[in-house]
Amino acid sequence: IPAVEKGIVESCQKGVLAGFPCVDFKVTLDDGSYHAVDSSEMAFKIAGSLAFKKAAEQAQPVLLEPIMKVTVTTPDEFMGDIMNHQYGRRGRVLGMDSAGKNQIINAQVPMAEFLTYAPDLRSMTAGRGMYTMEFSHYDEVPAQISEKIVEEVNKSKE
Repeated sequence: IPAVEKGIVESCQKGVLAGFPCVDFKVTLDDGSYHAVDSSEMAFKIAGSLAFKKAAEQAQPVLLEPIMKVTVTTPDEFMGDIMNHQYGRRGRVLGMDSAGKNQIINAQVPMAEFLTYAPDLRSMTAGRGMYTMEFSHYDEVPAQISEKIVEEVNKSKE
């Protein structure tokens, strides 16, 4: 059993989709047999690895991406532009609050879409907007984007 487990752990680190690690799965070993001549730790390790790969491919795996909780503080006149910009980055606006002459927009945005946000916010608000972000959760990558990621990774491997 420990050798099979080692094979599964090693295999899950390499993943089945573009080599990314696999998470949130459970493995149950129902049955196994040992033969004095043919059985070795390496044989059980390989068996665990192959079983994991086969099961993972049949389970229809998906890519996950980090979703960030974003709070944008902006003057009233820029609120519409900021909200449209959030939607354009695959974001979900969760709500708005008022703070004097400023508006606070709470949203969830994929990290990949938010890496270049600071210069965009600065140009949209003439330098008067600011934001904070923190990790919220992982969510499934949309299918068309997932396909592009897998293709790019596979091309770079070749």
